[in-house]
Amino acid sequence: MTISGIITAIIIGAIIGALGRLILPGRQPIGILLTIGIGIVAALIGTAIAQKVGVDTTDGVDWIELVFQIGLAVIGVAVVASLKRRRDTRHH
Repeated sequence: MTISGIITAIIIGAIIGALGRLILPGRQPIGILLTIGIGIVAALIGTAIAQKVGVDTTDGVDWIELVFQIGLAVIGVAVVASLKRRRDTRHH
């Protein structure tokens, strides 16, 4: 992977992760790096799912693929935030 590919993955991960956090109601006790990580994983898995179900890659925005990615980011943020909350309440 090239430097530009890594930078692109980080930027897309940040956007997808941030959109996932915005859609999820309430506050999430996770940091920006974890949000970016969740976004990157959601983007990769969302792309794979879109390809498996036959969503064609286009020159423009692949809206169906984007919906998969953001949906997975919402799920990822919710799971990680829940685990973090549970861990934090056990230590108090």
